[in-house]
Amino acid sequence: MAVQERYDTRPFAPDTTAGMGVQLLVLEVLCRAVGMGTTGWLTGSAFAVVTWVVLTLALRRSWTGAFGPANRVTLARTILVGGVTALVADSFERRPPVAVLVALATVALILDAVDGQVARRTGTATALGARFDMEVDAFLILVLCVYVAVPLGAWVLAIGLMRYAFVAASWALPWLRGALPHSMARKTVAALQGIVLVVAGAGILPRASAAAAVAVALALLAWSFGRDIAWLWRVRARPDEGAARDGAAVRAPGAGEGRGLSVRS
Repeated sequence: MAVQERYDTRPFAPDTTAGMGVQLLVLEVLCRAVGMGTTGWLTGSAFAVVTWVVLTLALRRSWTGAFGPANRVTLARTILVGGVTALVADSFERRPPVAVLVALATVALILDAVDGQVARRTGTATALGARFDMEVDAFLILVLCVYVAVPLGAWVLAIGLMRYAFVAASWALPWLRGALPHSMARKTVAALQGIVLVVAGAGILPRASAAAAVAVALALLAWSFGRDIAWLWRVRARPDEGAARDGAAVRAPGAGEGRGLSVRS
């Protein structure tokens, strides 16, 4: 009975519920302020509901004692990503408010550097928080790719789909779920993707220049994934040796290296 009571009275419920409420409020503001249509509103609402369900289930399984300040920052980023998602969906029916879309995406990317700092300084870093942050990052990149792919071509989607393809491959190839050493290059390349996609989506560069910048970002991302895959292949049969060589720098995927896309799964 005590276990059941603990399960049913989780302290994170107000945070997740409030997050969904704020998401719906943001969508309503976008409808009234920039004329976002039904498609955008429905897409954003679906994003809010799915996020609430998935996050609530994940938190219950994790037995987290409290939602925590870092997760609140990530939740705020999720709300911004929901706004971006709604505007991108709506852009297929009407001209999008580019300035608003870029502003929401930019703030979401900037806050990516905040939640990790908050987690470390408050001693509230968790594997779930790292995964939450990483999934928000990955989805934002995918949505931005969808937006940029309209003027530049479907090849841009490779940036957003690469991480999901890696995770899918790891289901069939367990060695891809091995530990990865810390890498500043990986973190830099991951951060570059969002910056380049926002700039390309803002329309401030000529189309040829935007395409070239996105192509360079894609090439760097492919190099980063390729390097990690090669490293995992080399140490697949000798994890102890890999850990000994890299020491404390080796972390299990999803453990929260930088609380961002630098962790592959």
